[in-house]
Amino acid sequence: MTNETDQHTASASASANFPDGSPTFPDGSADPIAAAVVAAGTTQRSESPALTLVTGAAGWVGRALVERLLATRQDGRIRILVRNAGDIDAFGWRRPGLEVVVGDVTRIGDVERFFAGLSGGGESATGASGSHVPSTDVIHAAGVIHPESVAGFYAVNTEGTKNIVATARRSGVRRLVHVSSNSPFGTNPTHDDVFRNDEPYRPYFNYGISKMQGELAVLEAVRADGLDAVIVRPPWFYGPFQPARQTVFFTMIKKGRFPVLASGEQRRSMVYIDNLVDGIIAAELTPGVAGKGYWIADAKPYSINEIVATVASALRDEGYDASGKSLRAPGIVGKVAEFADKLLQGSGRYNQQIHVLGEMDKTIACDISAARAELGYDPKIDLHEGMRRSIQWCKQNGIEL
Repeated sequence: MTNETDQHTASASASANFPDGSPTFPDGSADPIAAAVVAAGTTQRSESPALTLVTGAAGWVGRALVERLLATRQDGRIRILVRNAGDIDAFGWRRPGLEVVVGDVTRIGDVERFFAGLSGGGESATGASGSHVPSTDVIHAAGVIHPESVAGFYAVNTEGTKNIVATARRSGVRRLVHVSSNSPFGTNPTHDDVFRNDEPYRPYFNYGISKMQGELAVLEAVRADGLDAVIVRPPWFYGPFQPARQTVFFTMIKKGRFPVLASGEQRRSMVYIDNLVDGIIAAELTPGVAGKGYWIADAKPYSINEIVATVASALRDEGYDASGKSLRAPGIVGKVAEFADKLLQGSGRYNQQIHVLGEMDKTIACDISAARAELGYDPKIDLHEGMRRSIQWCKQNGIEL
């Protein structure tokens, strides 16, 4: 039940504009997406690219994203990076227009194979003026939240991101969207506080540090090299394609065994997986936002009490016997777990259950107003409906709750 977001202190400022109104990067160079959109007389969205590259395609976010792209970009090509070729058959993804590269973001040779054929100009498309503009976008969704050891955080979230950023820059892609997390910003100081788009980094343990370092690599490439890149920062997400840890979450609530610490009024921002995919695609196709980071979440944060009650209600709506009870414990339990987590991670070890419990007494909430205003992001699915869809997906896939 870890979360994902991120922000920057010394990082991206808003893009400037040329006198003719076409947007630029922070260093003054032209933004090719925005220029093409201005030339076409459009201000909301650029066209979908000729080629979309997706890392982490077999993960929770990646699967939902690829399913959406396969349904909506039938005129374009989609190239995915997966670690296991068997995933493709398991997901039913043997389809025309889908290119599969088996590899790992931590190995630069694999990343270069993933970008093969994009030697400095990417795929190209013809803009309204007849000029050719790069038309390859990259959505970097690969990441690790619960590794076997602390070293895994840095191998994937930091070094893997650096490999993607460096290769994207050399390949001349149109835009890179980096999927980050809330953990670079830590936890809110009070239950009524929310993270805004001008928050300083306050990373929470090694996961937060590794995701912060990945963000900083992206932002430095924007600043120094003119890479067109945008960061999205989802918190705790939920929905179809969920991993086992989310199934355990449902089961614990169903059996009345989910731990609620202190008052239960500490709040969490969450994001239904389809809302998150909407936000990622909005970040990909909105011109003039290079170097910025956006919180992508449901419309409002929820208290832990509300989350437990809503999941119990959704379970009952789907035919399960769920009382809505929980295991109540004092807030000190979270403090003890957090201290144990600190000791373990300090020795290079990682324990998912201890880490999650150490967060349970804290508020991790964000404000999505910048994404609404600048990306046109509009989360359509609320907590109850999203949880019902999640439970329905489990039933359809024979997952016992």
